[in-house]
Amino acid sequence: MSAKAEMEFAVEVEILGRVRHKNLLGLRGFYAGGDERLIVYDYMPNHSLITHLHGQLASDCLLDWTRRMNIAIGSAEGLAYLHHKANPHIIHRDIKASNVLLDKEFQAKVADFGFAKLIPDGVTHLTTRVKGTLGYLAPEYAMWGKVSESCDVYSFGILLLEIISSKKPLEKLRGGGKRDIVQWVTPYIQKGAFDHIVDPRLKGKFDRTQLKSTIMVAIRCTDGNPENRPNMMEVVDWLKGGLKRRTKEVSYVEDKVDEDDQNDTDYEEIFEVENFNMK
Repeated sequence: MSAKAEMEFAVEVEILGRVRHKNLLGLRGFYAGGDERLIVYDYMPNHSLITHLHGQLASDCLLDWTRRMNIAIGSAEGLAYLHHKANPHIIHRDIKASNVLLDKEFQAKVADFGFAKLIPDGVTHLTTRVKGTLGYLAPEYAMWGKVSESCDVYSFGILLLEIISSKKPLEKLRGGGKRDIVQWVTPYIQKGAFDHIVDPRLKGKFDRTQLKSTIMVAIRCTDGNPENRPNMMEVVDWLKGGLKRRTKEVSYVEDKVDEDDQNDTDYEEIFEVENFNMK
């Protein structure tokens, strides 16, 4: 038991005690006695997302396309609650596949609030010691310790690409270097080769229109400039919009959208692949 572990335990209990949302892990109880620190929450029979993407259940491919999209939307809704509905607002600071747990219905539950920060009203960002996991950290946070809700948005964008592709956020190259998932995905987006991004274990069983829109949401989230990233409420709307459009034949490059449908027009313009420019 260290001071660091004690602090993380206290923060976790406090945050879990504050939040109530279907996509956030709920606190059932806790115990602090001697050197033991226990947190009790609902049993998650389908383990964590990382188990299905890279772990012992990866080969079983229990996550079909629909489940993956529902997990992505559920995780986004949980984060949106933390950023916009919780009082004070909460920055998670460690969004990653191992911190998304899955209940018996494969509904996502965002977990592990040991690194979370409470943000008072009127405060846009904090400068703090860097916590989190390599591969998921926003550049402004990793370099300068500048943390805001936008850092969680960046981490979620990485997670979204990971859910789609089953690629790890950081990949070791033969020469000893590393390549992050955004670097890997960029050439395929520029070529419009979206089918090369999706997890091959799905064997083509996915919605191509929804795939394109979801990837473009992820790219928006991982913009190097935090001011250009959307907030999580926008991300939820975009992901749900893609889910609603999954049965429609929509081209994000050529087709024009009915001018009378303003919401659809905004959606199409946001994800115009032809005008996409990687920086």
